[in-house]
Amino acid sequence: MHESILSALLILAGFVTLLGGGELLVRAASALAAAMRISPLVVGLTVVSFGTSAPELAVTLQSAWSGAADLAVGNVVGSNIANVLLVLGAAALTAPLVVHRRAVRVDLPLVLVASVALWVLALDGGVGRLDGGLLFATLVIYLVWSIRQGRGEGLAAAAIEEVALPPSSPWGLLGQVALLVVGLLLLAIGARLLVMGAVDIARVLGVGELVIGLTVVAIGTSLPEVVTSVIACLRGHRDLAVGNVLGSNLFNILAVLGLGALAAPETIAISRETLLIDLPIMIAVVLFCVPLFGSGIALGRRIGALLVVAFALYLTHVTLRATGSGLLPVFELTVLTLSLPLLLWSGMVWWRRARH
Repeated sequence: MHESILSALLILAGFVTLLGGGELLVRAASALAAAMRISPLVVGLTVVSFGTSAPELAVTLQSAWSGAADLAVGNVVGSNIANVLLVLGAAALTAPLVVHRRAVRVDLPLVLVASVALWVLALDGGVGRLDGGLLFATLVIYLVWSIRQGRGEGLAAAAIEEVALPPSSPWGLLGQVALLVVGLLLLAIGARLLVMGAVDIARVLGVGELVIGLTVVAIGTSLPEVVTSVIACLRGHRDLAVGNVLGSNLFNILAVLGLGALAAPETIAISRETLLIDLPIMIAVVLFCVPLFGSGIALGRRIGALLVVAFALYLTHVTLRATGSGLLPVFELTVLTLSLPLLLWSGMVWWRRARH
C-alpha cells in the first residue's frame, strides 16, 4: 500500500517537473530565436530537439557499450515512431499545426533519407564504427547548414512572448541560455521520476519486465518531446513543435545511433525482426507525413487522434510480439482489414480538400 502511494507521488512529481521544464524550455528557446535572428523552426530542429532527445542518447550509449544491441537499436527506432505518432499527434490535438515550407522541402525529406539510409546500413546485420562515423558526420554538416540558413529567416518581435530581460542584452541572452539548460534538466528529471513510478506500479500489478520496457520506458523517453511540443503549441510556437519532432528523429538516427556505434566495442547487431518489421514501420510512418505536410492543410484534431490511435495499435503489436501471444495473427489481420479502407478513404478526403 505504501509502495503504491509512493509510486503515485513519483508520477505526480514527474508530471509537475515535466510541465515546469517544458514551460522554461519553450520560453527560453523562443527568446533565443528572436535574439539570434533564427526562426523557431530551426531552434526546434536543433537545440530543443537535441536536448529533449538526451534520454535516448543516454540509454543507447549505455546499451551499446554494455553489448545490449537490441535495446540500443530498439530505443532509436521506437522513439522515432513515437515522435511522429504520439508527439505530433498530441501536438495536433492541442492546436492545429501548419507546417513551414522549409520543413516540407528540406527537413522531412532529410528525415526520410536518414531513415532509409539506416535500413540500408543495417542490411549487413549491424551498424559498425564506419557507419556510425558517417551518420555523425552527416549530422554536423546538417547543423552548420541549418544554423546558417535559419539566420536569414528572422522573426517578428511581436511573435515572441515578453521576457524579463531584453533579448538584445548580453545578460538577458545569458539568462535565457541558463533557463534553457534548467528546462532541459527538469525534463530529464521529470521523465525519470515518471518512469520510476510507472514501473513500480506495473510491477505491483504483475506486468512483466519485457512489457514494461517496451511500453512504459519507451513512452517515458518520449515524454520530453511530448510536453515540449504541446506547450509550444499552447504558446503559439507551432513551428517549434514540428521542428522538435523532425529534429529529434534526425538526432536519434545520426547522433544517438551514430555515437552509439562509435562507442560500442563491436558492431551493433540488428536483429532480423527489427530489419523486417520495426525499421520498415519507422520508414512508413515518415512516408505517411509526406502527403500530410505537403498538402498545405493544417493538421487538426482528427489527424492528431488518428496518429495517437496508430501509436496505441503499434504498442499493442509490439507487446503481442514480445510475449509470443497467439492473438498476434488475429490482431494483425483485424488491423490490416480495418485500416486499409480507412486509410484509403482518409487519403481521398484529404486530397480533395487539398485541391480546393
